[in-house]
Amino acid sequence: MKKTSNKVVLIGAGTVGTSFLYSAINQGIASDYVLIDILPQAAEGNALDLADTMAVLPNPFTSIKSGNYSDCTDADVIVITAGLPQKEVKSRLDAVVVNALIMKTIALEVKNSGFKGITIIASNPVDVQTLIYQEVTGFDQHRVIGSGTTLDSSRLRRLLADKLNVGAESVDAFMAGEHGDSSVAVWSHASVMGQPISKYIADKKITQAELDEIRDEAVNIAYKIISLKHATFYGIGVCLAKILKAVLRNERTTLMVGAKLNGEYNNNGLFTGVPAIIGENGWSSIIEWDLNDFEQAQFNKSCEILLAAISKAHEAIK
Repeated sequence: MKKTSNKVVLIGAGTVGTSFLYSAINQGIASDYVLIDILPQAAEGNALDLADTMAVLPNPFTSIKSGNYSDCTDADVIVITAGLPQKEVKSRLDAVVVNALIMKTIALEVKNSGFKGITIIASNPVDVQTLIYQEVTGFDQHRVIGSGTTLDSSRLRRLLADKLNVGAESVDAFMAGEHGDSSVAVWSHASVMGQPISKYIADKKITQAELDEIRDEAVNIAYKIISLKHATFYGIGVCLAKILKAVLRNERTTLMVGAKLNGEYNNNGLFTGVPAIIGENGWSSIIEWDLNDFEQAQFNKSCEILLAAISKAHEAIK
């Protein structure tokens, strides 16, 4: 079979998946797209709708269609967004059992297709789902990437920028650990135009209490959005497109993705949000920051929460 250049398969043609596709095709990231969904008509309808953009985009793609798991065989990247919507549960972790069963089914289909590329996962709870997928498929851990805390970090940057009245692109700020309620704001490595956030505290431009409030808002903003419009999808869609671009263009950039810990940050055996280098072979290595004692303790707690959820997922799929 002839290899298609830059072929991307989306599994889960709901609002998150289609928002990702819309972002990717507007940026001209890939050339060919395939949509797979448990509801074939949803995949076909969205493919037809998105195809209407081809004639007017500055960087048009080659094709977009609905398909099935046989389309995974020669794909470069699979992006998985399928699962129970968060609006139906109180938190991401509440969906762990149902979504683990869904992910096992998807993982087996992908494995049986003969897929050899990179997988990017955003299905919630994403840290747990990424591990389940990697374990069921047996794929090299480096070729499986969770969306991790890319969105959480984007939210943190925007909120901190608003507080300091600067552009968000001037801010480096990161959330680590679970994509969820226990995520950790790594303030010890936050800066604005290269100036550490500690200097802003020393100059009384912001207080630690205000930073804590920003962290809490970054964690809880998803619930606010869901209460207003029943779902969140634009932010994660753009984050997934950014990860995809880093893979297909071999950017070797560092993102807060879900990578598998093997002793890094004093934790082991789970995928969670950490800074990792992303390129054509997936994530190549994890960058280990020196966390302060409070951050390390919070990160450990986040991992403990995830490991408990992973245990539930393992019980459900065995």
